[in-house]
Amino acid sequence: MTGLGDELRLLRHGRGWRGQARVPRSAQRWKLPDNGDDFPTAWARTTPAKVLRTALQQGVLKPVIWSQTRPVVHGREYLDSVRGPAIFVANHSSHLDTPLILGALPRRITENLAVGAAADYFFDSRAIAAATTLLFNAFPVDRRGLRRGRSLAAELVDGGWSLLLYPEGGRTVDGWLTAFKLGAAQLCAMKEVPAVPIALRGTFAAMPRGRRWPRPGRPRVTVRIGRPLRIGADETVPEFRTRLVRAVATLWAEGDLGWYRALRAAADDSLALPIGSRSVLPTTASVQLAEDHDMAPWRRIWEATRPPADDGPRQVWTD
Repeated sequence: MTGLGDELRLLRHGRGWRGQARVPRSAQRWKLPDNGDDFPTAWARTTPAKVLRTALQQGVLKPVIWSQTRPVVHGREYLDSVRGPAIFVANHSSHLDTPLILGALPRRITENLAVGAAADYFFDSRAIAAATTLLFNAFPVDRRGLRRGRSLAAELVDGGWSLLLYPEGGRTVDGWLTAFKLGAAQLCAMKEVPAVPIALRGTFAAMPRGRRWPRPGRPRVTVRIGRPLRIGADETVPEFRTRLVRAVATLWAEGDLGWYRALRAAADDSLALPIGSRSVLPTTASVQLAEDHDMAPWRRIWEATRPPADDGPRQVWTD
């Protein structure tokens, strides 16, 4: 019996009945693949780094982006009530999105704002990771779900930092809105902080995937900031996520419907929500839910690259 027990112990430790290893010595022990989410970022939140980052953002990044595009910003007045940490939630279709949002927000907010960036994209190279961390105060976000450790985002909120997150999980391939993940809503619920919805239009047309610089001609882009939202006492995280989606979709629709008609569409539930595999469809007349999501990709891209309409004064009464 003792011999059988010894044999079982050998097999359990990866050895044969003669005590020889069953795995070649040259084989390396398997470990979780490194996706860049362990890159140190605390140094970017020190005082010297904050001073340098503010100078780079205000003196270099914003003037360059504003010279290459024609940004129009709405809703800054809604930020007057934001005091302390908040989660800024935006749609994402271009590398222009983050510089535009940073340029649109007041300095008192951007000085204490950290940006969630894809760990497998921005943190797979040490040089790119260092530049991204310094310029945007970026921290790695594991969008592949391989890690289940501590949440750096939650720690940042505890430290008094606001966050800019893209709940879609990455840039959309055709410029349209896609489904939101639960992470941002869950963080708002866990830390009891408000969420500020932001909708960007025109960034996909200005600099879509594959381009490293905005298109010539200073394309027009819009940044619309909404009212801060808090999760209700009896509201679940999925329900709050849906409310965030609705808020971003309403801001998105303002570019086509106008301010009042977009609010009416959201109020009577005729404004479609990007839930599951379906998307919010921007059209000139309304925002409707596509019955055939698998329509021709060229048509979706063509519609997404339509320049935003020039904004006139907000009209409460419409025909």
